Amino acid sequence: MDNAEKLAESQDINGKVATLLQKRLNKASTDYAERANAAYKQCVEQKSPGDPVAYAVDVAQRSILFWDALRQRGNDFVERSNDGAKPVLKYQYEMVADARKFPRPANYALVRILPPAGVEVDAKKRPYIIIDPRAGHGPGIAGLKDESEVGVALAAGHPVYFVMFFQHPEPGQTLLDVCEAEKEFVRNVRARQPGSPKPVILGNCQGGWAAAMLAAADPDDMGPVILVGSPMSYWGGAWEEEQAPNPMRYAGGLLGGTWSASHAADLGNGLFDGAHLVQNFESLNPANSYWDKYYHVFAHADTEPARFVEFERWWTSYYLMNREEIEWITRNLFIGNQLWSGGVKQGDGKAFDLRDINSPIILFASLGDNITPPQQAFNWVADVYRSTEEIKAGGHVIVGLVHEDAGHLGIFVSGKVHQKETRKLVEVMEAIELLQPGIYGMEITERPAASGERAYDVSFREYRLEDIAAKLNRFQRQDERPFEAVKAISEFNQSAYELLLRPFVKATANEWTARLLRHLHPLRARNWAISDAYAPWLAWLGPAAHAVKQQRVNVPTKGSLHQLEALGAELISANLDLQRAIRDAFAEAAFFTTYGNLYIGCIAEQTPPKSQEGNTFEDPRQRPAVREALANIARGGYAEAFARVGFLLAGTDEPIPLSLLTTAQALIKDFADLLPQLPPEQLRRIRGVQEIIVRYEPERALETLPQLLDKDQRQRLVTLLERIVSDKRVLARTPTAQQSAMLERIRKALGAEHIRLAA
Repeated sequence: MDNAEKLAESQDINGKVATLLQKRLNKASTDYAERANAAYKQCVEQKSPGDPVAYAVDVAQRSILFWDALRQRGNDFVERSNDGAKPVLKYQYEMVADARKFPRPANYALVRILPPAGVEVDAKKRPYIIIDPRAGHGPGIAGLKDESEVGVALAAGHPVYFVMFFQHPEPGQTLLDVCEAEKEFVRNVRARQPGSPKPVILGNCQGGWAAAMLAAADPDDMGPVILVGSPMSYWGGAWEEEQAPNPMRYAGGLLGGTWSASHAADLGNGLFDGAHLVQNFESLNPANSYWDKYYHVFAHADTEPARFVEFERWWTSYYLMNREEIEWITRNLFIGNQLWSGGVKQGDGKAFDLRDINSPIILFASLGDNITPPQQAFNWVADVYRSTEEIKAGGHVIVGLVHEDAGHLGIFVSGKVHQKETRKLVEVMEAIELLQPGIYGMEITERPAASGERAYDVSFREYRLEDIAAKLNRFQRQDERPFEAVKAISEFNQSAYELLLRPFVKATANEWTARLLRHLHPLRARNWAISDAYAPWLAWLGPAAHAVKQQRVNVPTKGSLHQLEALGAELISANLDLQRAIRDAFAEAAFFTTYGNLYIGCIAEQTPPKSQEGNTFEDPRQRPAVREALANIARGGYAEAFARVGFLLAGTDEPIPLSLLTTAQALIKDFADLLPQLPPEQLRRIRGVQEIIVRYEPERALETLPQLLDKDQRQRLVTLLERIVSDKRVLARTPTAQQSAMLERIRKALGAEHIRLAA
């Protein structure tokens, strides 16, 4: 690329950024005007004037209840800080394994959740191992209440194990030590429940990519892996005017890379304060962090304080990481984006290869998540697998579930999400294992039940990788190119920091200064500053709040003054949202203007394009996975023949209803003596290869079918077909003419004259 081409592309980038910035600013202004007008209209429509004296008394009483809620939060924070900030799990638990005592110590532990009274678990059912995120907060949010991931799995009768962690890391602990500890946890679970299927590994946010690393490192012990809101492709995101920008996506570049995390850890005398990460989360939504959640408590002071204090118990638990841990995360994941590319090594030097995961992977993301947008949750699939056929040939099952509007925390905290999506995931897990290799979208549709309550139907629609990648990334991921420049600048800044500044920072930091900095962190200070221990003059709030509760038997009827209060609150919230939208728009523009031009000017010619070998062939038959499958069309045995017959008889590309998978599950159980006796992951690989063969060479697939079987195997397969086609559960589904004709051809190929498919 010569200088003229670079200049032209730079002008193109700047023009696109300016256009997008203007659209974002216009949208921010329009959204603010709509909110303000709606709030004003609602206010003026209030006809009841209300009693000014009653309103004044109401405000005074609510103020006391509000400040008492903050005092309770502060007291709880001080108590938990002195006690080591234990998990906020609602459920009782027993210790199974403490990784602090392992040969490679880590501040992790495995506990078994004890089912509450009235809940029974079946030791033969598949256990669930839930990994909470270690991203600044403490563990336990997955089991904070009944409607939670822990609660849903327990209610379904599954044994539940929880991976918790302690506030302080072990000296020298690394993320690889954590992965080794989690591998040992899984072995413990399997040893405790030898008669149950392999455990489900469920990871939330950061716990999701930890679960993916775990499953790739030790695939033989893992069952299905559920990744909830997990950022697996850190460079992905939405760069469209229709979607809000993803500010966390650009934070690393705007901060100059990984050096700031290293600096913070050095100031902490080798420990990185998780409060910094929580502060980043809060800055994403200042309206909620600094106003909405507090006004909500004030406006509903009779009902909200208990819920507020319960959630803040988790939100204000700030945990620590070693310098080595935060640097590993920022360099390999946030900035380097190397988890899928083979750049992340295990302890034995082997790269983590996500293709080694041989159990189904379920990806749960939300369009309303501005921390882990769907692109970050799904794009890694296109990076790891070069084509749909490669997924099928490897026997991989990947299921995507997308929520329409839940926020980042909502997809693993919201009770509504757990009542619908989480509950259905638990219910259909066995069915998911029966899916043929490929990529599926899990669709949940609501219908009225006979009891009048909500009921949900589940179906699975198969997609091609190429179509999903194109739909998620309208710009063909060109917006990810500037992150190559971020990576280069980050490496330079990191080296400069380590050479020029780190020696001075480490020389001035010690344990005393580190503790002082953590104690005075703004997030901690706002908690302990309003507590009995640090503000004894607020001791009157407790008795006063108790007295107010005794008097608030009749809450004043809301009138125009209450509505005027709500109007003011809404305008404050709208203004903060406007400021956020403007800030995020300019941050996005600054990022792409800076790093887009740096990429064009300095990085583009040095960076080879990503390998897309599997997608460059005009003829799909030339893809490596297809060529290899077709080369083995006449090789195989009973398992290959059985799988091939199934695909030859498949007659529709319509969504797969759950009822069909349930029927298949029952048939597998009843006809087990005639089915191939192989591990599920091996059967999935065989089915994937046979599907490719039938898709691209259906005639040759039928012609070579007899070559896969000896005489006894043919008779066995014929017997199986006879029993299946005469089963009443199969007869209940009307076959198509195409299926009937194909069965007749299979009958002739196998030399069986008496198989009939009822019409």
